[in-house]
Amino acid sequence: MDTITTETQFTSGFYAKRDIALVQGRGATVWAEDGREYIDCTAGIGVASVGHCHPAVAAAIAAQAERLITCQEMFYNDQRARFIGRLAERLPWEAPRIFLCNSGAEAVETAIKLARLSTGRSGVVSMMRGFHGRTLGALSATHKKTYRQPFAPLVPGFSHIPFNNTARLAEVVTEATAAVILELVQGEGGVRPATAEFVRAARRICDERGVLLIVDEVQTGYGRTGRFLACDHYRLQPDLLCLGKAMAGGVPMGAVGIGPRVQNIAPGLHGSTFGGNPLACAAANAVLDVFAEEGLVERTAVFGERFLSQLRAIPSPQIREVRGMGLLVGVELKQRAMPVVRALAQRGILALTAGATVLRFLPPLVISEAELDKVVAEVTAVL
Repeated sequence: MDTITTETQFTSGFYAKRDIALVQGRGATVWAEDGREYIDCTAGIGVASVGHCHPAVAAAIAAQAERLITCQEMFYNDQRARFIGRLAERLPWEAPRIFLCNSGAEAVETAIKLARLSTGRSGVVSMMRGFHGRTLGALSATHKKTYRQPFAPLVPGFSHIPFNNTARLAEVVTEATAAVILELVQGEGGVRPATAEFVRAARRICDERGVLLIVDEVQTGYGRTGRFLACDHYRLQPDLLCLGKAMAGGVPMGAVGIGPRVQNIAPGLHGSTFGGNPLACAAANAVLDVFAEEGLVERTAVFGERFLSQLRAIPSPQIREVRGMGLLVGVELKQRAMPVVRALAQRGILALTAGATVLRFLPPLVISEAELDKVVAEVTAVL
C-alpha cells in the first residue's frame, strides 16, 4: 500500500488530512511522494523556523545520537546546561529558572500548575479566541467550543473574557484568581495582536491583586514576530513564559521560563521523563547557533514588514484585512479560507487557516525574498 492509503486505513481519525504525502524538506521547500514541490508556509505549524533539515541541526542531532540520547533531570547533562544557560540570557528576567518539557501544551500545563502552587489559588482567566493546547488543563484555557465540548467537564476554575478588553479583565480578576494567561498574538484565533494598552493593564492588574501573568509564546516565540520574544515588542515581564514549537528545529521540545514572583517550587512536585533530554537540547543549541549566525530575528522583522505590505497591496475585494507581526501573518477574507488554502496547494503553496475565514502564513524564517514573492503572486492569482 502507498503512504496515503496506509495512513487513511490506520490513522487515529483526529486529523482532517490533505491529499499530499510529504517525504522530504530543505529550507522553506518540501517535496511530496509524487515529486511535487511546495513552498511551505505552514512550517509544521510554526515548528521549522530555521527551515526543514537545516544542516547544522541535522549534524547536531546525528552527533548527539551517537553520544547520549536520554538523561533524566535527576542527573546533570552538558547539553542541557549549555542550552538553559543560553536560553536564560534571552528571557525577560535577570536570573530565570527554566523547566524543560516536550511540547507547548506541556509548557502551558506546567505554567498553570506553577501558578496554582505559587498563589494557593485556583482561578485562571484566559481569552476568547485563545488557543493553548489540547491536553486537559491547556484545553480548559483554550476557548474554542468545538475543541472543548466533547471533553467536558474540563478542569474547573477557568473563565474566558474578550481579548483586549481591559474593563472586563479588571472585573473578573479577583482574590481567587491564580493567573491570567494570554497570547500576545492570537495565532489560531485569527492572528490578532494584543494592544499595548491591554498588555500594560494586564501586568498592572496582576501586580495589584497578587495574580501571576502567564504569556503563551509557543507560536510567537523564537523570532516569529521579528523579536526573539513577542514580549520584547511590549517591554513586558510576565511571571511565567511558555515556549515550544520552534525550539529544537523539529525535535519535540517545550519550556517554561519562571520569573522571580513564582514561589513554592520543591523537588518532586512536577517532572518530565523526556524533558530536557540531551538529543533535544543538542538540537536546540544548534537552533540558537543558526539564529545568531544567520541573523534570523532581524531578518524576520524586515521580511515580515515586506510580506505584510505586499499582501495589503493585493487588489482583491475578497480581502477584509491583513494583520500580523513578523512572519506570523493572517489574511482575513470575506469568504471561507479553506477553499483558498486548497487552491494555493494546487499552485505549490502550503498555507494554514486560523478560524473559518482567515488564511495564516507561518513560513520558515529562512524563506527567501523570491519565495515570498512567489507566495504573494499565487495568493493574488487565487483571490
